[in-house]
Amino acid sequence: MSFINKQKQIAVNDSILNPFGLHIKQLRKEAALSQEELAARSGLDRTYISGIERGLRNVSLINLFKLANALNVAPETLLAFEVDND
Repeated sequence: MSFINKQKQIAVNDSILNPFGLHIKQLRKEAALSQEELAARSGLDRTYISGIERGLRNVSLINLFKLANALNVAPETLLAFEVDND
């Protein structure tokens, strides 16, 4: 993969993962949960939750369902966020 293609991939990842992470953080705060509490409820590590919220982690389908269950929301709620397509 060329440098330019890598840069485009990073930009695409940032335009999706960052807003997704902020959305997860908002849902967690609305549920009045700390990262530690969300981690315990979901069976995921707190550092993994932190990485999601900072846009550093690409969440698997299984973990998406674990997070939805821990937040007491439907899985599709986790995907209801705005993506900047610029």
